[in-house]
Amino acid sequence: MAKAKIAVIGAGLIGLSTAVCISDSISDCSVTVIADRFTPNTTSDVAAGMLIPHIYPGTPVHQQKQWFRETFDYLSAICNSPEASEAGIHLRSGWQIFKTVPDEKMPFWSDVVLGFRSMTEREMKKFPQHKFGQAFTTLKCDCPQYLIWLEKRLKENGGQVQARKIEDLWELHASYDIVVNCSGIGSRKLIGDLEIYPTRGQVLKVHAPWATHFIRDGDGLTYIYPGIHNVTLGGTRQKNDWNLSLDPGTSKDIFSRCCALEPSLQTVQDVQVKVGLRPSRSAVRVQKETLVHGNKKLLVVHNYGHGGGGFSVHQGTAKEATRLVKECIEALQKIRYKAKL
Repeated sequence: MAKAKIAVIGAGLIGLSTAVCISDSISDCSVTVIADRFTPNTTSDVAAGMLIPHIYPGTPVHQQKQWFRETFDYLSAICNSPEASEAGIHLRSGWQIFKTVPDEKMPFWSDVVLGFRSMTEREMKKFPQHKFGQAFTTLKCDCPQYLIWLEKRLKENGGQVQARKIEDLWELHASYDIVVNCSGIGSRKLIGDLEIYPTRGQVLKVHAPWATHFIRDGDGLTYIYPGIHNVTLGGTRQKNDWNLSLDPGTSKDIFSRCCALEPSLQTVQDVQVKVGLRPSRSAVRVQKETLVHGNKKLLVVHNYGHGGGGFSVHQGTAKEATRLVKECIEALQKIRYKAKL
């Protein structure tokens, strides 16, 4: 039986992690990642890469927890390996703080992260404007490094990358057996999914090596996430805003909000501003579909719509997409076998 040829559209976090997962798990296939943008020019490059789940209202909580656990375990293994520094994966401890006590003191993911507990009165003294807090240790990905590492892994597995803009999935019909759509916000135009919309995020990347604890305001809008090379200060959540230009007023607002939580940041000098459009949807779409055009069929697996929470669930959704690709390969083999008879 000939090797199944698989094209993965998109070279951000979801596309590359799905391509690596497929090439790790399925031996009798060839994988090519096709994208018009690669690191450092993807939406994923702007992301802070902190493993703290976002809620998808349209995805069952047990499913979100499974994806998070699978992702956390996968990155923990990398973090405990000699690959950790090259992949940009490290543990980070810190606090999530609230101005009012939340209804849910134990979020669904509290037993996946490490050492989750309520903050003590002494700890809360650091944040006099806040009434309640949670302390825990989680994982952080330094995104550009992680994307480079994933691409290297893919190539070691025999996979390829190709710079090309795909306007229509049918362009790939003649060359590939299965298409995996990880085009993020591009799915709006590429496959006409009007459920996906941009949520504009503007962040600051600053040099503040003394800031070693993450701090996240409970609504997730204001945060300080220390990485290996810089600290990400955020943020914004502007729904249906396609504007990629930098807004100085927004930068000023982000900076003052973060300095209110961590006054030592007031002295930072080196500030870079980044903007990205999160591919938001009420539910992440991980699904297979058979497209029909006359007497031609195209097997497609979708994996997109992760919004601002892609890092927290990327390996879980990559595993699920890989399982769907396996089902597509089995279906192909049956068709080919019948054709031979």
